[in-house]
Amino acid sequence: MIALPPSALAASAAASDANSNALPPWRGSALLRFEASGEANSRTSHQGGTTAPLKIQKAFALSDGRCELPLLHTAGGLVGGDELSIQAELAAGSRALITSVAAQKVYGSIGRSRLAPEGRWARQELRFALESGADLEWLPQELVVFAGGLFEQSCRVELAAGASWLGAEVVRLGRSADAETLGSGCWRSLLEVRREGRWSVADRIELGGDSLISGHGLGGQPVFGSLVWAAPAPVPEAVLELCRADRAGLDGEMVCGRLDQGLVARYRGPSSQAARFWFTRIWARIRAERDLAAPVLPRVWPFQEVPWLDGSDGSAGKIAGPA
Repeated sequence: MIALPPSALAASAAASDANSNALPPWRGSALLRFEASGEANSRTSHQGGTTAPLKIQKAFALSDGRCELPLLHTAGGLVGGDELSIQAELAAGSRALITSVAAQKVYGSIGRSRLAPEGRWARQELRFALESGADLEWLPQELVVFAGGLFEQSCRVELAAGASWLGAEVVRLGRSADAETLGSGCWRSLLEVRREGRWSVADRIELGGDSLISGHGLGGQPVFGSLVWAAPAPVPEAVLELCRADRAGLDGEMVCGRLDQGLVARYRGPSSQAARFWFTRIWARIRAERDLAAPVLPRVWPFQEVPWLDGSDGSAGKIAGPA
């Protein structure tokens, strides 16, 4: 083996670093449109397209006519500089559930490049527009931000009268199973919801630095979750109480509060499974409140756990599947 002098090693490393940064980041997009058939037993169909690395998987027509559409991110994760854009329009009376085929990973960026030692942000932009009476459930799988990862998401929702939007996200900051924390990384989220041009929700969150350990932030926990329902009408207090009772048997801290039209639920704790379980139970409560069919876990989700609680009163009990 021929040993290279230090200067040659440095030059080789710099060239390799420059070449890796010369690779253009991903600019993936998905543009979707959902429409109801208008028949007595209305079924929602979809059309649209994607650019790499996003891909539309096979859609499923659910028993209530809702279109379940999974999105696949074929690149296996986001690196600094990557950007994804997902836009969906729902025509009047249409119903859709958009989910993801797998958990999304955001790789570390800080300190990985000599050209950008401060790291680069990976970004996702979501835009949803719902016409009168439309119903969208945005339920992606978990987001995992590796140590030193930088991720920023903005979500804007425009609602017409009578439209309903349910959105949830669960994020794990650091691969805690390997005793990894987020370190110097950061996660940001901005949610803006307007109904008939008037603001309903403006929610900005940033988790990084001191907020990872502060009692007003994550308090040292690795998992954060947020669920927001922009409802077509005010939500009765009894529904909020049932959602709070659905925390039974789950690890972590969970709160649920009222919006002018809808509700918001927050989770912080050690378990992404607990966050998923609680949000799934709230999802079922929302469906029941609207006299819609009970939800069925999307078939692309790999989870084998069954999150439902026995009984309809929110009391603790044996975990069972939906009837």
